[in-house]
Amino acid sequence: MKFIKTSLLALSLSSLSVACHDKEFLNVDPTGALGDAQLNTAENADKQVIAAYSQLGNDIYYVPYTSMWPYGNVRGGDAYKGGGGTADVDAFHFYETFTFNRVDISNTDEFWYRMYLSISRCNDALRRLNAVDASAMPNKAVRQGEVRFLRGHFYFLLKEMFKYVPYIDENLATDQYPTVSNMALSNDALWSKIADDFRAAVAALPAIQPEIGRANKSAAQAYLAKTLLYQAYNQDDNNAVTGIDAGKLAEVNSLCDQVIASGKYSLHSDFATNFLTEGDNGVESVFAIQFSRNDGTPKGRTDRGNELNYPMNPDYGCCSFHQPSQNLINAFKTDANGLPRFTDFNTSGDLVTAGDFLATTVDPRVDHTVAVVGHPFKYSPTFVFDNSWVRVPQVYGLNLSMKESVLPTDPSFQKTPPFMSSSKNWAVIRYADVLLWKAEALIELNRSADALPLINQIRQRAMNSTGRLKQANGAATSNYKIGLYPTAGFTQSYAREALRFERRMEFAMEGCRFFDLVRWGISAPYMNAYFAKEKNLRQYLSTATFTAGRDEYMPIPLNQINLSKGLYKQNHGW
Repeated sequence: MKFIKTSLLALSLSSLSVACHDKEFLNVDPTGALGDAQLNTAENADKQVIAAYSQLGNDIYYVPYTSMWPYGNVRGGDAYKGGGGTADVDAFHFYETFTFNRVDISNTDEFWYRMYLSISRCNDALRRLNAVDASAMPNKAVRQGEVRFLRGHFYFLLKEMFKYVPYIDENLATDQYPTVSNMALSNDALWSKIADDFRAAVAALPAIQPEIGRANKSAAQAYLAKTLLYQAYNQDDNNAVTGIDAGKLAEVNSLCDQVIASGKYSLHSDFATNFLTEGDNGVESVFAIQFSRNDGTPKGRTDRGNELNYPMNPDYGCCSFHQPSQNLINAFKTDANGLPRFTDFNTSGDLVTAGDFLATTVDPRVDHTVAVVGHPFKYSPTFVFDNSWVRVPQVYGLNLSMKESVLPTDPSFQKTPPFMSSSKNWAVIRYADVLLWKAEALIELNRSADALPLINQIRQRAMNSTGRLKQANGAATSNYKIGLYPTAGFTQSYAREALRFERRMEFAMEGCRFFDLVRWGISAPYMNAYFAKEKNLRQYLSTATFTAGRDEYMPIPLNQINLSKGLYKQNHGW
C-alpha cells in the first residue's frame, strides 16, 4: 500500500511537471476576464468614475465617514458616544476618552483601509480616463476633474485624521506601492498634494453640471479654500501651531469670493431646511453626498454611517448613539443682548429640563440640533421627545442628536434592521461653511471689520429660524434670544472668539468640531478644560485626558505598519 501511494504521488508530480512546461496551457486567458483594451473605452471609463463616486457614503455604522461624528464630535467635546454603554462599539469610547485609545483598534485600521479603497477607485478611473482618446470622449477633461475632486476629498479625510499618510496617485505602478512611506511628504507638502487635486478640479469642472450630485467648479473652489485654510495653520512635528500663512489666507478669501460671486448659492431662509429632505440639493448645498431608496436595489443607497443615531422608541427601535454633551447644550445660552456667553456659559445652571430652556435665553439653533425631553422631535409638535427614548441615561444623559435623523413618517426614512437609516443627503460643504471660512481668513488677516457682516449674516438667519420651533399649542419651545454683533469692540481677538463660537453653534454635531480645534492649535487646553467639568457629570470620563503632541491625530494603525514591514512610521507620541 505504501508503494502504491508513493508511485501515485510520483506520477502526479511528473504529470504536473509536464503540464507546467506546456506554454499553451499557461497562456490560456481566464474565462470572463477583462483586460485594459476592453476597459479603456469612453463608456467603461465613465463607469469607473461612477464607481469612484459610489465610495461617497459607502460607510457603515462602526466605521462612519459620511458625517465623521465619532472623530469630529465625540473627540471634540460636542458629543458623548452614547449607545448601550462604554462597551457598545468600544472603539468610540476609546476615541472619546483619549486615555484608552490604542494603535491596534480595528475600527481605526478599517477607516484607513476604506479611504485607500476609495482612493484606489479614483486612481483606477484616472488611469483609464488618461488612456481614452479625447475625440472619443468629449467630456474626458470634466470627468478627470471630478475624479481629482473625489480623490482630494478622500485624502483630506485621511489627512485630518492621521496627519502623515502615504500619497499614491494614478501614475505610480502597483508594484511600487510598498516603497512609499507615510513620511515621504512633509505635513505642508502633503497638504499641497491634496490642494493640487482641487486646483485641477477647479480648472476642469463646469460651473453647472447637467446631473445632480456631480462636483462642479464652485464645489472645487470651496474645497480648495478649505484645504488651504487648514494648511495655513503651520504645525511643527509635535502638532503645535507655529504660525499662520497670510498668503494662503488671502487665497482662501479669494476662492470664497468666487463661490459667492457665482450667484448659485445662498443661505436657506430657515436653518431647519438644511436638515430636512426638502433641502436636498437646495441653494445652501455646495456639495453633498447623494443617498436614495426605492432605486431598484435590494436595500437602496441610504445613510449607513448615521444609522446608530436614532432614538430607542417603538417608532424607531435603535440605538441612541451620538448624544450631545452638556457642554455643547450650555454653549447655546445667550446674554441680555442675545450674544454668546463666551466665559460663563458652562459655569452654572446646566440646561437639562424643558423648564431650563424657558428660564434661560438660548440661541434657536439648540432646538434644531438637540433633542430635549418635552420638546417636539424633528419639528413635529405631536411627536414629543421622551426620556424613555434614551438607552442608558444614567451614563450619557437625556439628550440625542437630531440633524442626521428624520421622522419615521418621512418619505426618506428606511429601517435597516436592527438600525435606522434615510435617503436624506448629507452636506459635505454648506454655503454657511464658505461664509465662515472667508470670515476666519479675514480675521486672521486683521480685517475683522470685513468679517463682521459675514458672521452676522449667519446669526441673522438663525434669528429668523424659529417658525418650526413650536409646541402643540403654538407657543415657542424655548426662550429664544439671539442678537447681532455690534461694530464697536469687534477687535481681532474678540472677532476670533466670535468666529470660533459661531462655527460651533452653526455646525454642532456635523462632524467638524475636533478638527477645528486642532487647526487652531487649542485642542489640548480646550479638551482638558472640557473634561474638568464633564467628568463630574459623566463618571465614565473620570480618567479621560488629552495629551498634547499625541492626541491631535489618530495613531497610524499597527496593522498598516506591520503590513508595510516597518516602512510606515508611527505618529508622534504613540
